[in-house]
Amino acid sequence: MTLPQILILLILVATLGLFLWGRFRHDVVALAALMACVLAGLVEPEAAFAGFGHPAVITVACILVLSQGLQNTGAVDWLARSVLPRDAGRTVSLAALMGLGAALSGFMNNVGAMALLMPIAVQLSGRIGLTPGQALMPLAFGTILGGMTTLVGTPPNLIVSGFRQQAGGAPFRMFDFAPVGLAVAVLGVAFVAVIGWRLVPARKPAGGEGFDTGSYLTEVRIPGKSKAVGLTLRAFEREIEASGAQIVTIVRNEVRMTAPHGGRIIREDDVLMLLADVGALAEALSVFGIKLEEQKTAAESAAKKQAGAADDLLADAAAGGAAGAGEATVGAEPDAEEAKPAPERDEEIVLRELAVLPGASIVGRSASDLKLRTRFGLNLLAVSRPHQPPRARLRELKLQSGDLLMMQGPAEVMSDFINESGCVPLGERELRIPDKRMAIIAGAIMLVAVLVVTLGLLPAAAAFALGMLATMLAKTVPLRQIYTAIDWPVVVLLAALIPVAGAMQSTGAADLLSRFLVETIAQGNAIAALAVVLVVTMFLSDVMNNAATAAVLCPVALGIAGALGVNPDSFLMAVAIGSSCAFLTPIGHQNNTLILGPGGFRFGDYWRLGMPLELLVVVVSLPLLLLVWPL
Repeated sequence: MTLPQILILLILVATLGLFLWGRFRHDVVALAALMACVLAGLVEPEAAFAGFGHPAVITVACILVLSQGLQNTGAVDWLARSVLPRDAGRTVSLAALMGLGAALSGFMNNVGAMALLMPIAVQLSGRIGLTPGQALMPLAFGTILGGMTTLVGTPPNLIVSGFRQQAGGAPFRMFDFAPVGLAVAVLGVAFVAVIGWRLVPARKPAGGEGFDTGSYLTEVRIPGKSKAVGLTLRAFEREIEASGAQIVTIVRNEVRMTAPHGGRIIREDDVLMLLADVGALAEALSVFGIKLEEQKTAAESAAKKQAGAADDLLADAAAGGAAGAGEATVGAEPDAEEAKPAPERDEEIVLRELAVLPGASIVGRSASDLKLRTRFGLNLLAVSRPHQPPRARLRELKLQSGDLLMMQGPAEVMSDFINESGCVPLGERELRIPDKRMAIIAGAIMLVAVLVVTLGLLPAAAAFALGMLATMLAKTVPLRQIYTAIDWPVVVLLAALIPVAGAMQSTGAADLLSRFLVETIAQGNAIAALAVVLVVTMFLSDVMNNAATAAVLCPVALGIAGALGVNPDSFLMAVAIGSSCAFLTPIGHQNNTLILGPGGFRFGDYWRLGMPLELLVVVVSLPLLLLVWPL
């Protein structure tokens, strides 16, 4: 054993130890490993950061941005409502939930898919008589399984594809992972939905995170072509019952009817006053394709302000403004104040929650009094008042200290209003108001990028980079969120470990490990060696980051294939499958970590379902690997 081989193996062992210890973040450990290789002379300083330009790293970053666009616009919310059954039993409901999570994870970041579907899983658990954790763990495992089905489904697949290209072959194509990955995902989902969920401990959720703002009051105006016209209030509420929203008042011809009878028919131009928790507000608004009247682009607002006529604003508010045909409008707020000059640039529109402090200048004044739209260019979308739901129309409601306001408008103007009014912003959290047009755009961008990769017109990195550019131009993700949408620790982790993995190959350490596994454990049997690679990869992915696992074991897999003189694709695919099977611990995958608190789980709860699921993966994937990628 040469000195460089000893050094790289010591660095690798120390790196794995630090990953297992968990005292430092994965990206910090990976960067430390890279710097150790540079100082030891194993990686040339000029090549130390070449990993940041690696196609896998670029593709992962772009996929995260495109996923954020699907999340922001409500595209996934619409899909969930369309796919998930309303009145099915436990098995069908869990299978549909996991299937949707797996399908989304094949084409977007699986952590993003998990975050989007978590609230739906919690609601579903109550309907089918399970604890939240008994729905959350199947969903988490389903999203992990779905990632192994496509090239872009999970970072390990991109890393494996990159190593295949470095070894002299072509990179894997978009659906090369599907023959094995899809079969494993389908059987895994079926097993968990029918049997596996029973193995999940029924625990109460840990203390809730974040803050409870209570229910918000908002207004929905029904235009003539809305599908809500002609429905009874009872039927309307039945459609939105999953969101927990409630109709408290109907306003018809400026006459308010509080606690209206459920048999009353909804007519054109009725205003429904809804009470809904902020977390369910998007769901309540999107059931009937509702679009906020105030959710205009800055360009539209600028054009109206340049017109500068108060009667235009009044007509716009009365007619439902920018809401399209067949879409309801919320919180109409007509003002007759002369508009301010329009901003010269297209400003980013944001949604924020503000708390009204005692002594604030807006206490005792209504949105109409403040002329929020014409003076500030802001819109009051909803109000939450602790212990006493508001009863007045939003534009007429006299604000009180302690009220919580959901406001929309340009980011800079919002900051100015906060400073002037005496309000304070609440800690930022996800506030989504579905936008059908933007959801279609976001979905089309993702679909086109996937098709370009599938048809081989462009490499994955270039195709998804173009998709990210389209996302920026279409503003399905606000420009200020483009870089925050990227999970930078994952990017640094990948970029730092790629040169480390290269050092394992260049020093011959990968070949050394390969010979040890082949001669000592597999005894020269290719099928046994393939099984060893699969099981070792699965074990490591349970205790360290799956991308790091793939980067470390790909050189070993290639070395084993070379030593046995067999097809390296079989071993690379085994690494890909094993890297996507972190089911035994909460630290193996971010989706497992996400459900730890909401599910009330303990560290040792995961293996009860995870162990039989991993055994199933081995039993199913090993023969398929030999069939699809013969040795």
